[in-house]
Amino acid sequence: DEHQQYHHQGGRRGQVEGGRGGPTGQPPAQQWVNRPGYAPGGTYSRPPTGQGVGPSRTEAGESSGTVGYGRGVGGGAARGGSGKAWVTAPVPDQPPRAPEPLPDVTPDVESLKISEQPRPSPLLGSTDKNLLPLKRPDKGGRNAIGKTNLLVNHFPVKFNPEATIIHYDVDIKPKVPPKGRSGKIPKSDLRMIRGNLFSDASTQFPLSKTAYDGEKNIFSAVELPTGQFTVEYSHGEDMKSRSYIVTIKLVNVLKLCKLKDYFSGNLLSMPRDILQGMDVVMKEIPFRHRVSVGRGFYPKEWYEEDDLGGGIAASRGIQHSLKPTSQGLALCLDYSVLAFRKPLPVLDFLEEHIRGFSRSGDFRRLRRDVMNALEGLKVTVNHRITKQKFSIAGLTEQNTQHLSFDVEDPEGKIPPKKVRLVDYFREKYGKEIMYKDIPCLDLGKNNRKNDVPMEFCILVEGQRYPKENLDRDAARELKGMSMALPKDRKNRICEMLQAKDGPCGGDTIQNFDMPVVKNMATVAGRVLEPPKLKLRDSKGKMIVSSVDKDKCQWNLAGKSVLEGKPVERWALLDFSSSDRCKLIPNNFIQNLKKHCKNLGIHMDDPLVRRFTKMSDFKDVTELHQFLEHVIEEANEKGKGRLQIIVCVITKTDPVFDYLKWISETQIGILTQCCLSTTANKGNPADFVNLAIKINAKLGGSNVELNEWLPRFKSGGHVMFVGADV
Repeated sequence: DEHQQYHHQGGRRGQVEGGRGGPTGQPPAQQWVNRPGYAPGGTYSRPPTGQGVGPSRTEAGESSGTVGYGRGVGGGAARGGSGKAWVTAPVPDQPPRAPEPLPDVTPDVESLKISEQPRPSPLLGSTDKNLLPLKRPDKGGRNAIGKTNLLVNHFPVKFNPEATIIHYDVDIKPKVPPKGRSGKIPKSDLRMIRGNLFSDASTQFPLSKTAYDGEKNIFSAVELPTGQFTVEYSHGEDMKSRSYIVTIKLVNVLKLCKLKDYFSGNLLSMPRDILQGMDVVMKEIPFRHRVSVGRGFYPKEWYEEDDLGGGIAASRGIQHSLKPTSQGLALCLDYSVLAFRKPLPVLDFLEEHIRGFSRSGDFRRLRRDVMNALEGLKVTVNHRITKQKFSIAGLTEQNTQHLSFDVEDPEGKIPPKKVRLVDYFREKYGKEIMYKDIPCLDLGKNNRKNDVPMEFCILVEGQRYPKENLDRDAARELKGMSMALPKDRKNRICEMLQAKDGPCGGDTIQNFDMPVVKNMATVAGRVLEPPKLKLRDSKGKMIVSSVDKDKCQWNLAGKSVLEGKPVERWALLDFSSSDRCKLIPNNFIQNLKKHCKNLGIHMDDPLVRRFTKMSDFKDVTELHQFLEHVIEEANEKGKGRLQIIVCVITKTDPVFDYLKWISETQIGILTQCCLSTTANKGNPADFVNLAIKINAKLGGSNVELNEWLPRFKSGGHVMFVGADV
């Protein structure tokens, strides 16, 4: 319907109210924790009963929405800004007080009566007149200038209230515990062992009528035999199989009629055990056919159009969970995009990932880069048939042609014999090693040697690549994929719902009598009236600006800020001086001053200009000394302390995090960052954005609301805290 708008709860809301959530990039991991000058603020409120299970937020580049429920963050005793914080004064230690004796009162039991008056609620029924229910400031949801129909990424689940789900506990242990190492079984092996049991006795254990969470729980639509079962499992044809004891115990019979009673209001508490079982059923097919990373499921293969370069590809996956909503049970499904290493042969991956890498080149020059790229990754081998996965511990010190090891006789009749690795692979596997002038991969663990030539190793699928390590173009492309247009996002979500490897694939949910409606749920949204802003025109006269109805945004062109703070003492630090995209300083300064003047902000020339590069600073001490010298020079030239330091960089760098931390929390001078490529383009919008950021940091006021918000008409200082929860 053309009159319906798809409103994804992670998308751009504009002036439409109707959900929450959003694809937000996670900030890079801070290498400095417990920074001085910051105090924790805010309180956490637990979501109401009925929040549901499963994902409610996303990993970098991900999103997941909910309907009807949320979590709030309240204000706390902390204040950001210049790094100052309000903290509670410590209470001095007091000597312990002896407990007061209890009064010797023994009431007559027969005289005790049950009061006929109900006990008042702690809040709503309290006699304290100061405690009143909080009224909605929007007239109970009637404040609106229009309504619109919204589609949300929730799909109604029509379960059969007469059906039952049988919950079993499953315990898998080796029949013979391994000696000298941990007996913990990897999750991937647990699923394979369960699969072997169900395939060997398919009549007793129908695979399509069961769901396994990969650990201790099996949920079944039919009764399963209980007890102990022996299962044989081997990682490969040339490896000895091992015996495992699988113990299955009945835990509970989950009646779905309780879930119906909950939605009809006859049951006060949500039956979480039922919702957990149904959620595992919904994830059974994706678990079998996709790669599980966090709470998302991603395809094992990659596509050419998703190639990010450098051996990295974007993977479009799904995140889904069951949610109880005001409209009943719903499957919340969203699509997620993450960067993964391609499942390529190791040598092919290195050629794409490391510039200048060659199989026949000088390996010693790039050894450190190869180590950084491969260490800790998982690989499989193709010189023999096996399902086993190995972790890369490192590289051998010698090249392949010089490696040798001792072969021991299993019966101990023949003394150990030293064999060259090249000869061993030729005689044992019939494989001729082509690249003998490069090291092997060290795949050993528990002090056991296992050197394998790189040409026989293949990266395992589903190995995530940190988005902060992507280059600028790849990061921009990944972000573009994750922030798809609402129409494209809706189509992708619907496609993933009905995919063969999606939650509705196969016949599992049909066997549990849990059909899913293929159309998104609809909700009514309210279009709120946008507030009017108070600012000044180009001549400095105060005016009121309204939203342009056609463009749905405030038109600030030709306007100036409400209160401009003069920028009289500032420094310019250029960290791009040795880069090919280095800053053109004179043009940058003149453009910034011009746009500040147009906005009603007076700006002088910088007191200090310094041209350097990030690589000049090896530690925090050098960076601190550098900033101190800049401040000393500025103090000699100007009257008073520096107001702000503008830093121009070519790309994000951890050194800038340290610089910002030192300058703002230890020295006490604000900073503002700018990219050299953006500065050199001279785009007016970029310079306006930079100018209003500087003005806000110095205490100026760019715009103000023309009218007070409801409940804040009494005046005073107000802080708005936004949180993605």
